[in-house]
Amino acid sequence: TKRRRVLRAPQVVTISFALVILCGTLLLMLPISSVSGESCGWLTALFTSTSATCVTGLILVDTLTAWTLFGQVVIILLIQIGGLGFMSIIFLMALMVKRKLSLSQRLMAASNFNLNDMSDTARLVRGALATTFTFEGVGAVILICCFWPKHGINAIWKGIFTSISAFCNAGFDIFGTEKIGSLSTYDDNPVVLLTVTTLIACGGLGFFVWEEIKRRRRWSRLSLYSKMVIVMTLFLLAFGTAFFLLSEYDNAGTMASMPFGQSLINALFQSTTLRTAGFNTIDLGAMRESSKLWSVILMFIGASPGSTGGGVKITTVVVLVMTVFSVMRGWPETIIRSRRIDKLIVYKALSVATLGLLLVMLTAGTILATSPSTSVDALFEAASAFSTAGLTAGVTGVAGGFSKIMLILAMFFGRVGPVSFALSISAAAGGEEKRRVLPEGQIWVG
Repeated sequence: TKRRRVLRAPQVVTISFALVILCGTLLLMLPISSVSGESCGWLTALFTSTSATCVTGLILVDTLTAWTLFGQVVIILLIQIGGLGFMSIIFLMALMVKRKLSLSQRLMAASNFNLNDMSDTARLVRGALATTFTFEGVGAVILICCFWPKHGINAIWKGIFTSISAFCNAGFDIFGTEKIGSLSTYDDNPVVLLTVTTLIACGGLGFFVWEEIKRRRRWSRLSLYSKMVIVMTLFLLAFGTAFFLLSEYDNAGTMASMPFGQSLINALFQSTTLRTAGFNTIDLGAMRESSKLWSVILMFIGASPGSTGGGVKITTVVVLVMTVFSVMRGWPETIIRSRRIDKLIVYKALSVATLGLLLVMLTAGTILATSPSTSVDALFEAASAFSTAGLTAGVTGVAGGFSKIMLILAMFFGRVGPVSFALSISAAAGGEEKRRVLPEGQIWVG
């Protein structure tokens, strides 16, 4: 008799994201989704569905002027599902019918949140749902109040849409193409910018960190992981803010016309949104080349594991940097704050960074070969897609069909995770190869 093949957690997560994207594509292809009353075509629908599900924010058509209310609802639902993760939605439905998660569902939820084990998975998912809806609800109320004087009753939908999009680090907006689009019309409104900044940062911090903060409530009682994420998040936000303020304050195309206070808030907003959010208040295409290159680095680093953000993740970079430092000190293992880091975690960090870098370079090369763009803009767009940041230097709008397909793949792999995707298509673990004793190979490096 044939053995029944059981899908592993990474395979289920990958397939579930693909199915959500497919359903979103079919819904967006319906004439009822388009303002024109005609189907937008499969490529535009697929690109938009992938960008929404992978909480990226790259678009081919303006969200306000191209999609009807039905289409916008489809997009925001895809963003919510993509931000929370498909298994969180399954858990929510299980709660509604008062059922417990099965062992396989807990494994899939752990994979969905990038956890190394499934201990307390149910509590973490429940906390993630509560955290998400609390932040989105409070953010929506504040934004509705800010939008009401200009948009009236439409402020309700704009506030809800923007709050969900911000917390999920998606970057979709429904403000049209006035000025340079996105939140550029509110570049002088500190309440709007700071609210969206807070939502983005909180969404990118990670559900595990928020769960620990709620349970332990003291800095000294937090785990090494949570302390690392919080400290690195604050450092990257401060560094990015200072860099953009110094680099762009006298750039006529971005911040030169802004007073210092407005420039500071916009620099903070830019530093925050670069780490996977996708909103902008300045013309990114007009930024200096040095700013674009640093933007690529910030986007590639991304947010933290188990969050609504993308990138290779903060912890991956910290582990790799500390591994290099440990090797330079002659230590046999990676040490972080007097804690030994398991070699499997180091190998995974190295794999994530390597595969991510290869994917970004391949996507950038494809864009350069098939679309009119500079090398820096192509790299910016590729990093934006992989990290699910969703910011554009103007390349996506003029990209050729093949470049758009590559951007779709980069968004998908970036959200699912390069290692998780590789595991989903690899042979089942635990076979004969793991039990074999192999001779040692001598290789000289460095």
